[in-house]
Amino acid sequence: MSRFDIRDLPLQGLKRVERHRAGDARGFLSRLFCADELAEAGWSKPIVQINHTYTALRGTVRGLHFQRPPRAEMKLVNCIRGEIWDVIVDLRPDSPTYLRWHAEPLSADNLHAVLIPEGCAHGFQALSNDVELLYGHSAAYAPNAEGGINARDPRLAIPWPIEITEISTRDDAFPFIDAMFTGVLL
Repeated sequence: MSRFDIRDLPLQGLKRVERHRAGDARGFLSRLFCADELAEAGWSKPIVQINHTYTALRGTVRGLHFQRPPRAEMKLVNCIRGEIWDVIVDLRPDSPTYLRWHAEPLSADNLHAVLIPEGCAHGFQALSNDVELLYGHSAAYAPNAEGGINARDPRLAIPWPIEITEISTRDDAFPFIDAMFTGVLL
């Protein structure tokens, strides 16, 4: 029995993973990851790192983060508490969806996750207080491979659903995309 429904999203290789709950009077089980089932969606590597984040305040934006090769990573993002507006930006210059973005609402209630391919930037806005996410990563975090795009970039023109009330100094200092930007070559 499949624990997921997998749907293509508008960016090349980006997938929505809809989890199913199996439950009874005791509670439920919801699978967050299954290598066999997610291989059909393009997950081709082991999970080498799992991160748990907590965001306290509604309106907070985190991102847009990515890692450059050879540390480029696939991510599987699950919201396990609260609600977010998850944003993915295609930074692969050879992709037909290069420099396009897509957003997905993820919440503890809708049981949706996103499978993000290598070469994409990722960020989100908390739509509720007390948000928790679990991320599966195909590559370990490497500070020397880290990159970011400014969440307020006019080239992307992302219409954040609510006013940005909090953003880290680091994230707010990420550059805007300009003529010198070459994307993420995989």
